[in-house]
Amino acid sequence: MAPRGGAPRLVLLFSGKRKSGKDFVTEALQSRLGADVCAVLRLSGPLKEQYAQEHGLNFQRLLDASAYKEAYRRDMILWGEAQRQADPGFFCRKVVEGVCQPVWVRVPRGSIEETPCLQASLSGASLLPSVTVTRGGSNPVGATPRVDDGESECGLDNFGDFDWVIENDGDEQRLEEQLGNLIEFVRSRL
Repeated sequence: MAPRGGAPRLVLLFSGKRKSGKDFVTEALQSRLGADVCAVLRLSGPLKEQYAQEHGLNFQRLLDASAYKEAYRRDMILWGEAQRQADPGFFCRKVVEGVCQPVWVRVPRGSIEETPCLQASLSGASLLPSVTVTRGGSNPVGATPRVDDGESECGLDNFGDFDWVIENDGDEQRLEEQLGNLIEFVRSRL
């Protein structure tokens, strides 16, 4: 499918606690649909890039799962929340620039304030189903107080009913079934 400009035809809004597997699920979805069809949008990239620029840090190291990123995580979260309070759509506008695929898979940081900005970019998108990825237990693996219980991780906890729930509890066959059902749904809307 050739790239096209304008609004997407379908947007899937993903959420889930840190380490729930939402990145794994969204990357599997993109891999199976193809990068020319499906764009994975992450607000954390523009946030980390801007934070690195303003604080003289290594942007690439803030992207990985390293002790370097963890050393700055709490301050970066507080800084990001302050930026969103000043301009709720700042990071959203940065992440959708130049995206032309018909399917957008968005991994929100958990902040509900960014959703109106995203919705403003979506004239023409037929559906905005919400998907949450869960992992067994109420706390994520390696939960960090004042990081994993903050707005950036818990802002969508009381969102209401999600259209899809992907249970990532270690049962690979069940996870594959759930991914297959979601992919079938996406393809039926294109």
